[in-house]
Amino acid sequence: MPSSTPAYRTRAERFDDLVLDAVERVERRWARQLEGSEFGVEDVPPSNPAPWEHGGVPLGRYFPADAGQPARVVVYRRPVEQRASDDLDLADLVREVVVEQVAHMLGRSPEEIDPELGDL
Repeated sequence: MPSSTPAYRTRAERFDDLVLDAVERVERRWARQLEGSEFGVEDVPPSNPAPWEHGGVPLGRYFPADAGQPARVVVYRRPVEQRASDDLDLADLVREVVVEQVAHMLGRSPEEIDPELGDL
C-alpha cells in the first residue's frame, strides 16, 4: 500500500491512534490531575492477574506510581479488538476503557471523568 492511503497504517498503529484520541479527550478536562501520568498500549495483559481481577481478560489496567515509576494506564489491544463488533464500536470501547482506568486512578466515577460517556 502507498504510504498516502489509510490502509498503510497497521491495525496496531490505528489502535494506538484511538488510545491517543481518548487520552487527549480526557486530558482536556483533567490535565492537571494527570500530569506526569503515562498511557500505553500492550497487545495482551500479562498472565498473572491483579489480586482484584476475577474472571475474564482485562481490557486495561491502572498501575499506581511506585518505586520512582509514574502512574500508568495500559490498554490491552487484542482483548479490546476481540470485543468490538466494528470500527465505531472499537473507538467507543477504547474510550470507555481509558475513562474507566482514569476514573480508577483519580478515585472518581467514569461519568465524572467523561460526562458524555453514557451517550455512547
